[in-house]
Amino acid sequence: MYSAEINRAQPALLLLLIDQSSSMAGSWSSSGTTKAQQLALAVNRLLGNSVLLCSKGDDRIYDYFEVGILGYGQGVKPILHGASAARQIIPISELAVNPRRVDQVLRKVSDGAGGLIEVTTPIPVWVDPLADGWTPMVEAVEAAEAVVSTWCSRHERSFPPIVINITDGESTDGDPRAAATRLRALGTGDGQALLFNLHLTSGARSQVLFPGTADGLPDRNAGRLFDMSSPLPPSMLEAATHLGYEVEPGSRGFLYNADAVAMVEFLDIGTRAVTPTGLRELTAGPGTMR
Repeated sequence: MYSAEINRAQPALLLLLIDQSSSMAGSWSSSGTTKAQQLALAVNRLLGNSVLLCSKGDDRIYDYFEVGILGYGQGVKPILHGASAARQIIPISELAVNPRRVDQVLRKVSDGAGGLIEVTTPIPVWVDPLADGWTPMVEAVEAAEAVVSTWCSRHERSFPPIVINITDGESTDGDPRAAATRLRALGTGDGQALLFNLHLTSGARSQVLFPGTADGLPDRNAGRLFDMSSPLPPSMLEAATHLGYEVEPGSRGFLYNADAVAMVEFLDIGTRAVTPTGLRELTAGPGTMR
């Protein structure tokens, strides 16, 4: 299980659920930005890296996986540029050539002599930050359930879908655990769909990282998100270990009160399986793709 080869004939699915409620306008620690802005940066970084990983160092992009992003706040809707209500999932090759725009960002890099210089770097943008409305997580998970069900019926031999829910709060339209259970029951011949949950925090609170049990969780919301989360399959346990996290069989794809570093690494771990050669390919670089 969770070992299907990922190729153009058998692509994988990455589906993100992004909380766009009003609370995401809260500041992110001392960064001078909001949680919504930091999340958009992380997602655009993830998508940009994914495009690179699906290339062979030239202009060819291979459709090793497909991507969808559902935002939830003022309702639930596709927010990935190029997607629509009628077409919520798009292949990575289409994503690569169709960003919303390309921002020019100043970054500090080494000057080769022990100092730093500022260089202008183009950053493709597919998702913009938004913070407005409530937190209809039940509706979001149900929408993901419909997307995953349709996708699985068309990709019986593929690696199971990976769904990552990112939120800073608690569901405002009921308990999402029943919908999460139905979503995780879907799958392909290679296993059940994976649902991971990432909870963001604005302050310096104790982080919960890939727990294997609900013991010691800080509150009811943490318990619900833990219950919703799938255990990490072997390839992702390896990826988490590679990044220095203490995990073991049974550790779940769940972070609570995550900071910016943990958020970025969590998204990376969530995509390490959806590449043709998994962890080896990501650590060796895109030139190893076949």
